[in-house]
Amino acid sequence: MMFNWFECKVKYEKTQEDGSVKKVQEPYLVDAVNFTEAERRITQELQPLISGEFEVSDIKRVRYAELFETALESADRWFKAKLLFITLDEKSGKERKSSQQVLIQAADLPAALQRLEEGMKDSMLDYTIANMAETPLMDVFHYQEPIPEGAKKAE
Repeated sequence: MMFNWFECKVKYEKTQEDGSVKKVQEPYLVDAVNFTEAERRITQELQPLISGEFEVSDIKRVRYAELFETALESADRWFKAKLLFITLDEKSGKERKSSQQVLIQAADLPAALQRLEEGMKDSMLDYTIANMAETPLMDVFHYQEPIPEGAKKAE
């Protein structure tokens, strides 16, 4: 299945732990067909979560070859890794390098590295990790089929 990922930045006023209100801009990742749908989906996803008004201030297409997710509650951060693959061109006999970005959900950097290695263990290609860093992403929203009107939601 091919995903079209869009990073959507959302501006709103957030109540801090000390009770003060601060304007923030937070990025979210949305699976959508195009920019218009990405804006509609992020708005739909965040309306129940953010009290008050918010604005989608930026949307950009991002490419991730794979997402390594987990249901662990402690895994509340997202890490981006750039993987370098080395393949052999059969015609010329030369090595070719290609890169892909992957996103890993984990609690910390060592856990992200471990999740990445677990996720890549069945890969037939040799790879090296060029870099890995924590992202500011707050959450990831996958595409969900719309429920036809009159149909019951699965519980």
